[in-house]
Amino acid sequence: MSEQTAKVQGAASAPVDEAASRSAGGAALAWLLLSFAVVLVDQMSKAYIVHHFGEFEFIRVLPVLEITRMHNVGAAFSFLADASGWQRWLFIGLALSVSAGIVVWLARLPRRAPALLAAGLSLVLGGAIGNVIDRIRTGAVVDFIHFHWDRAYFPAFNVADSAITVGAAFLLLDALFESRRKN
Repeated sequence: MSEQTAKVQGAASAPVDEAASRSAGGAALAWLLLSFAVVLVDQMSKAYIVHHFGEFEFIRVLPVLEITRMHNVGAAFSFLADASGWQRWLFIGLALSVSAGIVVWLARLPRRAPALLAAGLSLVLGGAIGNVIDRIRTGAVVDFIHFHWDRAYFPAFNVADSAITVGAAFLLLDALFESRRKN
């Protein structure tokens, strides 16, 4: 076979391979099960806390860890918590927009997309939806995991926040690995 014939055949099969890879992108939607699991665990843990703890009631688990029921009307680190209420709708809109973008991104991932990327997107999606459910229902996010060192307290967080943090770390690691793969 001549070199020119091989090039023509290779060019003809490339779009088919690319199309097959794209149609397989829906397989990444299976990662939505991870998002659903995050939402489920997040909402169940928050329901348990709300049912068994009064606001600011706590149990010391370790010398550096308490389970404390708190309500955060702001964003991370109580950002905008003192605003007049408009921030609720801003955070809901932002979370829903980001979530829609992540679903589209997951849908477009090829079948052989890095698991770290798909898992990271799924964790961020599940965490965002878990917190948006709280904001829609009550106007505040229930936080209950509270670390501290002596009298220095880290802001309280929840399962959804943890999923978002781990997911973001996975996305950063995937970006790092991707840049190394290209080199």
